Amino acid sequence: MNYHKRCWLCLLTFLPFLSGCVPMFAIGTAAGTGAYISEDRRTSGMFIEDEGIELKSARRINQQFGDKVHINVTSYNRMVLLTGEAPSETIKTDIGKLVMGVDNVRRIFNEIAIAGNTSLASRSNDTLLTSKVKARFLAERKFQINHVKIVTENEVVYLLGVVTRQEADSAAQIASSTSGVKKVVKVFEYLN
Repeated sequence: MNYHKRCWLCLLTFLPFLSGCVPMFAIGTAAGTGAYISEDRRTSGMFIEDEGIELKSARRINQQFGDKVHINVTSYNRMVLLTGEAPSETIKTDIGKLVMGVDNVRRIFNEIAIAGNTSLASRSNDTLLTSKVKARFLAERKFQINHVKIVTENEVVYLLGVVTRQEADSAAQIASSTSGVKKVVKVFEYLN
């Protein structure tokens, strides 16, 4: 059998198994939700642009402030949420200006707290709270989970996404009634 026939035979043999890999390839990682790009309300180009905004912003913050600050940058539809801790109001403001200078950023929500960096235990608790809220979103089935992005910082849950008002209200209600959540902040864009 010649080389080309063997390649085609191999491809046809494994094609049914490879089709399950496509959704895994399309999974978003930096979004943290494991959402399929194809089911996201953002275009794939916007999804990639948000990833770039997050990476460029984080790099700029790290270059200028290093470990003096603990900052999380979350971009959704080119709207940037800044969370974490900075030692002064001046540094908080400077970080906002620095990120606003990143290409394609439309708006900044600067929720950085003026405080020392949180502990590893606090950050672990925030990760647990995010997981609890996601699990409740899945259990309630009131909206598609990948339409709402969850960021938790110091027991405050931030909700981002492009949603209907009903989806926003449902997400906020579920998150606020989750054990351990101190406060919920909506950072949504609305479809209606």
